[in-house]
Amino acid sequence: MFLLGLSACSAIDAPHQLRGNRVDADVIKELVPGTSSRADATSLLGSPTAKGTFDDNTWIYISETTRTRVGRLPGITAQDVTVLTFDQAGVLRDVKRLNQDDSMNVAVVSRATPSPGSEASFLQQLLGNVGKFSTGGVPGSARTAPGGSGAVTGPGL
Repeated sequence: MFLLGLSACSAIDAPHQLRGNRVDADVIKELVPGTSSRADATSLLGSPTAKGTFDDNTWIYISETTRTRVGRLPGITAQDVTVLTFDQAGVLRDVKRLNQDDSMNVAVVSRATPSPGSEASFLQQLLGNVGKFSTGGVPGSARTAPGGSGAVTGPGL
């Protein structure tokens, strides 16, 4: 019982862990929309965590701070997202800062993806071909006698 209480205390005092690429508020002020370029953003912030799925001109820097909770499950204490939008010429057009309050819950659908083919069970698929194979068509399993008589001879016969 004492050990259980002791392990809970160690989880409460767990250190915070930074994950991702945190963008400092003072550094982001150095990027000026309309004048800064992709090269400026890369030199100040580093490579983006992700780029827009359908638009390479959208750079996303994602960071989160986690802390181990009771039961050794990580808990998110802070999330920060910085989105930089560039035009086709590579000039910065917009800087947007988002945090955990801007996040949206995503509903996960739990259903099976159908696969093409028969609706046979695993056991039917496993045993479905038993007895359907013959060794007559397998090369090297039997030889015919010289002269084409069709008689089958095995090795050493």
